[in-house]
Amino acid sequence: METLNFLTPELISQAINKIGSPAYVYSRETIEQRCSEVTAFPNAYGLNARYALKANPHLAILKVVESMGLHFDASSEYEVMRCLHAGIPGEKIQLTGQQFPRKHLKEIVAAGVLFNACSLKQIDEFGKVFPGSSLSFRINPGTGSGSNRKTNVGGPSASFGIWHEQTDQVAKIAAKHNLTINRIHSHIGSGSDPEVWKAVTEMTLAQADKFPNVHTVNLGGGFKVARMSSEKSTNLQEVGGFVKTVFINHAKKTGNEYKLEVEPGTYLSANCGSLICDVDDISDTGENGYTFLKLNTGMDTITRPALYASEHPIIIINDNKDSQDYVVCGHCCESGDVFTVDESDTLTTRTLNKAQVGDTVVIEGAGAYCASMSLKNYNSFPTTPQILLDKGELKVIQHPQSLTEMLAPELIPD
Repeated sequence: METLNFLTPELISQAINKIGSPAYVYSRETIEQRCSEVTAFPNAYGLNARYALKANPHLAILKVVESMGLHFDASSEYEVMRCLHAGIPGEKIQLTGQQFPRKHLKEIVAAGVLFNACSLKQIDEFGKVFPGSSLSFRINPGTGSGSNRKTNVGGPSASFGIWHEQTDQVAKIAAKHNLTINRIHSHIGSGSDPEVWKAVTEMTLAQADKFPNVHTVNLGGGFKVARMSSEKSTNLQEVGGFVKTVFINHAKKTGNEYKLEVEPGTYLSANCGSLICDVDDISDTGENGYTFLKLNTGMDTITRPALYASEHPIIIINDNKDSQDYVVCGHCCESGDVFTVDESDTLTTRTLNKAQVGDTVVIEGAGAYCASMSLKNYNSFPTTPQILLDKGELKVIQHPQSLTEMLAPELIPD
């Protein structure tokens, strides 16, 4: 069975007394440790580490990450505005979005934010508004790495970036608007296959050689994080050492020494977060069926199991020495609101401490793509509050949402 990451029964009790259940709790110490690991990523000619803030964009998390010296990668103009609202200087922010900015583009560029085009159309649109300026572009390297289609963001089935065979068109559009391409970006997904990393790194460097003003090559993130004890995390020193060698060998052949950028999100935040909840009900479907452990949280708060068939550690906080196999499910009126499924999204059971209604439950690995990607207010459940554990002190960083706050934006026309 799984164990707690950074919480203790005493801290869990304090958190529940402070803000109730369910609640997210994040560890500042864990975030800082992960940031230190990322900034120590091996490199040959300089490194810039960015945090992919879509993993967890809470203002408090952004400020902790900034304090550790990292820059940021935003996936929309609104994530950029979130960073600027947090007081992060524009020059520390890069915008890499599937949608071209429709509302804040001029404000973003005026703030010094770096624009990273994700399509040929985006380069053309940017050039029309800012001719003679500089930008980077994202390339689809033609291959990717990930446990399934939803976590693989490279190759012919992925819409992200400019297809690697179309970079000649990049040069033509840039020339039309007198644009300077000074950085190039690629990203393969949430896998860590060393052979894919090698091939993509070599191909991305070769593409960078086509643009004489490129000084930085961004290889994205996607470093595998072990949430479950049965999983294995990416060793950043191992992967970084591998990438460093590729950069050095390329420089020996071409004379081009590129600065490296990486932009992890999950690696920084996944295991810094825990979701505290409790057992709301227990039911079964007979002798040949299942025993269901029903929680007071669900896919409205943590969507990854339903969306990706992802596994999260689940710990029952009690002193029971007996165990039982449960299907753990959420409180949403959806058959897909289940926490215990395998990689093929097949219902499975989890062996846990034998539970009673009212027992506290902790779901670990909940710091990345959980609060940020939740189905907020589905079934009209309120947004889950959040706490930061900072030097042993539990600080509320997002209050519980009241029904009045939930309904405030809605209007009934006359």
